Amino acid sequence: MDNEKKFIRDSVHGNLQLNDLEIRILDSPEMQRIRRIKQLGLISLIYPGANHTRLEHSLGTTILGSKLAKHLELDKDDQELVRLAGLLHDIGHGPFSHASESVLKCQHEELTGKVIKTSQLNDIISENYNVNNIIDMINGRGRLGHLVSGELDVDRMDYLIRDSHYTGVAYGVIDVERIITNMKLEKTLLLNIKGIQAAEAALVARYYMYPSVYQHHTTQILNAMFRRALKLADLEGILDLKFAYTYDDTDIVSIFRNSTGYAKEIMKRLDNRNLLKRYKSTSISHYTHPQDIFKITKKELEKGEEEISEKYDLDKDYVFLNIAEYPEFNEMKTQVYDNEEIFLLSDLSTVVNGLKQAEFNYPEISLFIPEEYKHKIDRFKFEDYLTLPEIDKSKFNKSHTTQSILF
Repeated sequence: MDNEKKFIRDSVHGNLQLNDLEIRILDSPEMQRIRRIKQLGLISLIYPGANHTRLEHSLGTTILGSKLAKHLELDKDDQELVRLAGLLHDIGHGPFSHASESVLKCQHEELTGKVIKTSQLNDIISENYNVNNIIDMINGRGRLGHLVSGELDVDRMDYLIRDSHYTGVAYGVIDVERIITNMKLEKTLLLNIKGIQAAEAALVARYYMYPSVYQHHTTQILNAMFRRALKLADLEGILDLKFAYTYDDTDIVSIFRNSTGYAKEIMKRLDNRNLLKRYKSTSISHYTHPQDIFKITKKELEKGEEEISEKYDLDKDYVFLNIAEYPEFNEMKTQVYDNEEIFLLSDLSTVVNGLKQAEFNYPEISLFIPEEYKHKIDRFKFEDYLTLPEIDKSKFNKSHTTQSILF
C-alpha cells in the first residue's frame, strides 16, 4: 500500500487523515453517489439546515471508529478494517436515505454488501483485505462487528451528534469521548461502569430525537407522500427500484418532475411545500397493549384507507393511515462491567428503566389528508377502520390530569 496521505476537514469531528486505499475507495463512483444523498431525507423541509449527506456521516463514522479502534489497542490491520467498515457502511442507501427504505425489498445493509461485491470496490479492497470481513462488520457480525453496528456503536454516535448539529435540535449532544474511553473489547464490546452517565445521555438523546426530528409529525407526512409516489412510480415503470442503490436524490427529483400523474403531483407539492395535513392522531400509549399496534400490517392500513376514501368520496392515493415508526433502543442492552462483574445497562440505570416505561409515549396513529379534504370528513374514529386494542382509560386520565380537572 502506498503512503500517500490526504486530509479531509469534517465539520463535526475535525480532520480525518486518509491513506491511499481509503482515497481510492472515497473517489469511487459508488462512494461519490452518497455525496448526493441527504442523511435526513426530506427533513430539510422542516429544519432548513438539515442538508448534510450520507458521505459526511460515513466520514464521521470513520473518525469515531478510528478513535475507538486505537483506544482498544487493536492491531494495524484490525484498525484499518474498522475504518473501512465505517467508511462503507451506508453505501447501499437508496435515495433520500430512510425515506425510501421501507419501499425497497431489502434493508440498506444488505444492499451495501451487494454494492461492495459487485463493483470495483471488491477489487480495490481485495488487494489488501477480505471483503467478507468488512461486510460482516457492517452487519454487526464477528469480533469487531459491535464497534460499527451494535448496542452503542460509532455509527449511532455520529448520526446523533451530526443530525443534532445540522437541525439545530439540542438533544443529540452526547459525550463521545467519555463513551469511547470507557470501552473495552472482550468477547463483545463492554462499557466501564464509569461511562454509564454518558451512555444514559446517548439513550435519552436518541429517545428525544425521534419525536423532534426522525418521527416529527411533518417528517411522517413527508415520508408517507414520498414513499407512495416512489412505490407507484415503480409499479408504473417510471423507475426500477431493483436498482435503487444506483439512484441519488437528484435522479429521483428529476424523474418525478419529468413524469406525469401522481409522482409529478407529489413532487410539485414537495417543491412548493404544499404538504398533506394531519387530520387526526392519537398516542398509542392510550391503548391497553400499545405494542400490538405495531403488528398492524400494510395491507390492513391500505384496506382502512380504501374504506375511508369510499365513505367520504376521496381519492385513495391522497389518504394515509400512518403508524409512527418506533426504534428498538438496543442501547438498553449495552453490557457494563464493574471489576469482574458484567451487567446490562438496563439493570443498573434508573434512567433507562424510566425510558422503558415511557417508550410508547410519542408514537401515534395518524390520518393524513390534503387540506381541501378536511371539510368532507365527519365523526372519524380510527377504530372504525383498524382493529385496535381497547383504550386504557386509566392511562388516558393519568396523562391528562389537568384536562380532567378542567372538565
